[in-house]
Amino acid sequence: MNIEELQRLCKALPHATEDIKWGNDLCFCIGEKMFCVIGLNQSPTSASFKVTDEEFEELSARQGFQPAPYVARYKWVLVHDTNTLSAKEWQHYVTQSYTLVKAKLPAKVRKEIDGEKK
Repeated sequence: MNIEELQRLCKALPHATEDIKWGNDLCFCIGEKMFCVIGLNQSPTSASFKVTDEEFEELSARQGFQPAPYVARYKWVLVHDTNTLSAKEWQHYVTQSYTLVKAKLPAKVRKEIDGEKK
């Protein structure tokens, strides 16, 4: 999956925002917290995302993956080549990462995102 396809997938999620951080990473956030990071200007294209505890161990041991630098303790993995995963797998992992990150947002922020009154 290329950068543009991943970008469309991430931006299709409700209230997802996009930003360039550290000068070379395309970051997608919910409530100002990242859920997917795509490395720019590299070949192959790499990406990082949050997974469940069970998936973290499985994916970290899989060829082409590693615990994501700096954020592995939060159960993030790095895939060295975005083409390693199918479109269906990307849909699963990006949506799941978004959901996991959103669930950890403060209640007030989640309510604002979901459009509830204070």
